[in-house]
Amino acid sequence: MDIKSMKNYLYWLFCQFELITCSYLMEPWEKVLFYTFNVTMLVMLAYTAYIIFPVHISMAFQFCLHLFGSQHENTVSVVK
Repeated sequence: MDIKSMKNYLYWLFCQFELITCSYLMEPWEKVLFYTFNVTMLVMLAYTAYIIFPVHISMAFQFCLHLFGSQHENTVSVVK
C-alpha cells in the first residue's frame, strides 16, 4: 500500500466520520468545539484504559484470591 492510497483511505474515513456525525453541516467554530470534545473523550478513555483499569483488575484479582483463602507471603505465620 503506497502513501497516496493511504492518504486517500484516511480522507475517505474522515468523510465517513463527518457523514455519520453530520458534522459537515456545522460551522467552523462548531466543528472546533465538536472535535475538541471528541478528542478529549478519547484521551480520557485511553487514560482510563491504560492507568486506572489495570489497577482495578489487580485489586479484583487480589480480592478473589482472598475469598478463596490464599494469603500473601507476608501474612503467613511461620510455625516453629
